[in-house]
Amino acid sequence: MPKNKKEGKRTSNIPQKDNKDKGEKIVVYKPNMTVSMLAEALGKPVNQVVMKLIQNKIMASQTQVIDRETVELICMDYGYDVNDEVVTDAARFDEFKIQDNEADLVRRPPVVTIMGHVDHGKTTLLDTIRNSRVALGEAGGITQHIGAYQINYNNYPITFIDTPGHAAFSQMRARGASITDIVILVVAADDGVMPQTEEAIEHAKAAKCPIIVAVNKIDKPQANPSRVMEELARYNLIPEAWGGDTIYTNISALKGTGVKELLEDIELVAEMQNLRANPNRLAMGTVIEAGLDKNKGPYATLLIQNGTLKVGDVLVCGDTFAKVRTMEDDRHMRYQEAKPSQALMVTGLDSVPQAGDKFMVFESEQEAKAIAEERKIRNKAKELEESKPKNINDLFNQIDNKNKELNIIIKADAQGSAEALRNSLMKIEVPDVALNIIRCNVGTITEDDINLADGSKALIIGFNVRPMPNVKASAAAKKVQIRLYRIIYDVTNDIEAALKGLLDPVYEEVVTGYCEVRELFKISKVGTIAGCYVTDGYVSNTALIRLLREGIVVYEGKLATLRRFKDDVKEVKAGYECGIRIDGFNDLKVGDVIEASISQEVKQ
Repeated sequence: MPKNKKEGKRTSNIPQKDNKDKGEKIVVYKPNMTVSMLAEALGKPVNQVVMKLIQNKIMASQTQVIDRETVELICMDYGYDVNDEVVTDAARFDEFKIQDNEADLVRRPPVVTIMGHVDHGKTTLLDTIRNSRVALGEAGGITQHIGAYQINYNNYPITFIDTPGHAAFSQMRARGASITDIVILVVAADDGVMPQTEEAIEHAKAAKCPIIVAVNKIDKPQANPSRVMEELARYNLIPEAWGGDTIYTNISALKGTGVKELLEDIELVAEMQNLRANPNRLAMGTVIEAGLDKNKGPYATLLIQNGTLKVGDVLVCGDTFAKVRTMEDDRHMRYQEAKPSQALMVTGLDSVPQAGDKFMVFESEQEAKAIAEERKIRNKAKELEESKPKNINDLFNQIDNKNKELNIIIKADAQGSAEALRNSLMKIEVPDVALNIIRCNVGTITEDDINLADGSKALIIGFNVRPMPNVKASAAAKKVQIRLYRIIYDVTNDIEAALKGLLDPVYEEVVTGYCEVRELFKISKVGTIAGCYVTDGYVSNTALIRLLREGIVVYEGKLATLRRFKDDVKEVKAGYECGIRIDGFNDLKVGDVIEASISQEVKQ
């Protein structure tokens, strides 16, 4: 059991529950209660409860959901009263905010969110601060996930959150603003205030965060910092030089000019805010980003807002249970504990949580598991309710019919991408056509997704994920459409065009075959040669290829060489072995799947 601070332990987040009178015979009714759940609550065999239902002329199997009146009827026969379930499981974390003692509070680092319009240099600024090249790994050259990083400036820790700037990620930026202490508004000196600049200002003001304006790209010939000040003054961001209280710093993120001064400004504003937290309690915070990794399993980037998170702690975020197995930062450095304002990637989760979920550490592993499981049941029931079968065959060819609805299933490589894609698609408005997203989660496209799409006549959108051959075959057999994308703009453009009856592709990608990597040969001055076996179709030397690892796209590119024995060949068919070298990529692993495709012209 946790002890108080004086005994060197962390205090609990949850108030102690009152003991109930064990003599009372009460069954707690829960939504979507089944016959077997009722039998368990009564302490009776399931077949006995089923017989009791039959006696009351109610035919129900042990897995069937029964309503409250039926539960009351059976409980009455056994001498039990029925009470409705009371939510006391910390489902609403805000109800359990602990008032920390003033003596327990210590100074904590500031959480700084970098905001601004797309391509104004937000990620480049962060790269300069942490000496990395994040943007080079982003599809389309833009930031499509939220990243969290902590740096030390003059032994003063600062946590940075990088939010995407494109309009599709408005919700992600809003989430960033809700957990931040200071907002750095990056505005390009050669471009000025743009639509996402205005949105960033709105989010920052809504969160009541102080704003520091970083006027970027001052090294460009067209740079005009004075114009930026004039434009931002309209939003009541008056520079200190003009008698206002907004700090402006001229920088060149690319060259590092002014970055030192910007960090000093952050330190100054943080000191004025007097940011404090209690490290001697169980941790609470927010999920910044979440995803699925082949080797690590489900993971989440957690921002600790109060308390201390330790390896071995049990926590709940959304409907996800976790026993913290590892914690590491953006440079893969391992930690045994995380203090307030730290943001670390955590493994040990039983599933992928929703980005933006609050998390809370619990004393009891049993209690945490029960809470997570109960939430899963509720969310599953809600999903099933929303996915009632609807006939939407050939919707794209019959778009002018009235009262049509397009069901969509979104599968993405990270939770932030899935959420942003959902919000972007829901903004599409076409008269007489409704768009309904029935599932939106992380991971490769599975057989379960195909079954749900088949039952609800839904279109599956895969964002930076690929279905495995058996799943693709199942989709083809059930005539389930799967559309695969790497850039979010392409998704919204295609769906909007389809809904308007304007989708007219000139080319489409046709998968010609798959091969499995079975051996690896590393040759100096050449690279890695993959010994492959073509499992399906054929692979040609001009094919576009994707390297798949557990259904997740690891690399896209083209072949450098395709050989049979020592000879270069044009193609290799199913049932034959071949040697493959991928142009510009050597990090292959045994078990990887190479998908080969060609682009061909199609007619509408």
